[in-house]
Amino acid sequence: MGLGERLAERMKSADLSQSELARRVNVTPQTIGKLIRGEARGSIHLHRIARELRTSPEYLTGDIDDPTAGAPPILPERDDIIEVPMLDLAYGMGGTFLEDDDPEVRHEPFSTSFIRRYTKAGPEHIVFAEGIGDSMAPTIGTNDLVLIDQSDNHLRMADQIWAFSFGGVGMIKRLRPRPDGSVAILSDNPSVPEDRAVDDELHLIGRVVARVAKL
Repeated sequence: MGLGERLAERMKSADLSQSELARRVNVTPQTIGKLIRGEARGSIHLHRIARELRTSPEYLTGDIDDPTAGAPPILPERDDIIEVPMLDLAYGMGGTFLEDDDPEVRHEPFSTSFIRRYTKAGPEHIVFAEGIGDSMAPTIGTNDLVLIDQSDNHLRMADQIWAFSFGGVGMIKRLRPRPDGSVAILSDNPSVPEDRAVDDELHLIGRVVARVAKL
């Protein structure tokens, strides 16, 4: 079975509709539909999809045949440790295609006190990703780790830094709502021109709440 068939099979087993799975993972139903129909080879959200379906990303992609093997346990949050997904896929500072990428995901333990400096979100809603490119320099540089709070997915304040999909391309930029209903996409690097999103072109993935960089 391919990704689409395995996804549909696990959705049936978990008694989840396409719209309900999309709601839980914080994507559009169209994104789930593309995966089921085989129009996308993978998704940045595959680890969260697998978690909701009580299986592993490896099973969904066909690397293993046991749906229970490698499934991340749904553990209660401990007082001292949070397991955070580490995506081996950089949200491009200048844009990286999301839907056709199949990111490898591993989980790393972080102290709860460290994570809680930046977000109160539950472990299932946070993820680390690596930046590529210089369009957000000097704020975010290549190989910097960014902590993304996926529970924060509503644009309430101007000029915060967000991870988002714009025309099917993943980006990390500042966003500024405009009076005409559009959203300005801003880079910290002054040499990168402003872009503009209108209508439903922009899908928020989560707010960037922290950056970890080497000295």
